[in-house]
This record gives sequence, C-alpha cells and structure tokens, in this order.
Amino acid sequence: MLCGMDLGSRYVKVALMENDEITGTYQFDTIEFYRKYGRKENDELRVDFAALGLPVAEKLVSTGYGRLTVKIAGGETIPELKAHMLGAMYQTGKENFTLLDLGGQDTKIIQVMNGKMVDFITNDKCAASSGRYLENMAKVLGITLDELSRYYQEPVDLSSTCAVFGESELIGKIVEGYSIDTLAAGVNYTIFRRVRPMLLKMLTEPVIFTGGVARNEALKTIIEKELSVEVIVPPKPQLNGAIGCCVYAGEAL
Repeated sequence: MLCGMDLGSRYVKVALMENDEITGTYQFDTIEFYRKYGRKENDELRVDFAALGLPVAEKLVSTGYGRLTVKIAGGETIPELKAHMLGAMYQTGKENFTLLDLGGQDTKIIQVMNGKMVDFITNDKCAASSGRYLENMAKVLGITLDELSRYYQEPVDLSSTCAVFGESELIGKIVEGYSIDTLAAGVNYTIFRRVRPMLLKMLTEPVIFTGGVARNEALKTIIEKELSVEVIVPPKPQLNGAIGCCVYAGEAL
C-alpha cells in the first residue's frame, strides 16, 4: 500500500493507493493533526498512523504547505507543483492542460504539455483568491460556502481584491441594499478577476481546476464563460496533491 500526504495550510489530506487504484482518502484539520497525531523527533515529524486509524504504508510520500519545515519520518518529500501535476494527470487522464489549484491560502497555476510541466506561477503572498477569502465573505453574507457557490449572475462590482478590505467593501454594499445573490456573484467574480491575469499567461485547454475552491460551481462557470475554455473539476479536487504523491510513490517503486 502507498500513502500520499498533502500538508495543507488548512487541512492535511491523505490518500491510499493499491494496484494503481485509490482505496481511501482522508482529511484532517491541520492544527489538530499536528497536536494529536504527530511529534517531532530529530527534526522530523513522526506520524501516529495507528491513532489516525490508518495502516502503515509500504512507501510514504508527502508534499504541501508544510513541506519546507516538516519532513515526515520514514517518508520522502516532493515539490507541490509536481504532486499536483501528477494528481491531475491521474484523475483526468490528460497530458496537455493548464492546472489551476486554489487552496486555503494560495494559488498555483501550472502549464503541462505532453505530461511535462513547462511553466508555472504561484501566489502565496495574498489570500484574496483563496478558500480563506471565500469563507470570510460567506460569513459576512451569512450564508454557507455551498450557497455562495451557486451565484454568478448580475454580480455587484466589488473593486477591492484584498481579503481584509474586501470585507469592509462588502458590508458597505449590504448597507446599500444589494441582494445576497448579486453580492455572492460579485464575490465569485472577484476571485476570477484575481486569477485571470495569471491564467491568461498559462492558458491552454482544458483547464483542470483543483483545490478546495474547485467545489465552487459558480467560479467554474465564470471561467468557462469569460475565457471560453473547457474547465474540468476532477472527482477529488481537494485531494489532488495527496493523490499525486501516491502516483509518485508508485513510479518510484
């Protein structure tokens, strides 16, 4: 059995693979994961897989937000970009695409041709196009993330692309009397405007959309409509990095 772990900023994602098939996927709150299931030994993180209810794998590969500061004992680490590219190829069967990964706090865009990464852009300096931004905006609107993801028509123009100032602007629009559905559409368009310049630099078809934000159906629709491209959301968009680690582990055997 192979194990892939994506140490994300909000969640730790785990995938298990046997015979080239994903047999299980798991997700844990990052802070809880480090507090309850790991301890530091000799500058490595020793994970208590038994406490997690997971089997000890033949090979363990990890990646993600914590990869530069945390090495998992008994495992190998690979770069995020490689893990996400391999995960996207495995989940879709495509070898030519642009990968858009919007996570809890960062953005990754990778151009892939013939199964090779040819270019990339990353942004982990600003949370404006991340899952954290959407969570904050949904909270201001008093709706769930699922409800937020339904709206894209007649968007209210929200000029601020800052996660902090965006909240104040949104509150101001609520005071002006705009409806929740048009405000939610405006929030989703703000995400699109943030990633649009980066996407255009890397754009090929299709766009494979991964990360937690890929569950936002409205944003998928907006990208397809505004850029006239096919957008594919794989079956497990949030587990893509962990799945890519499993793929790498299989290739390395």
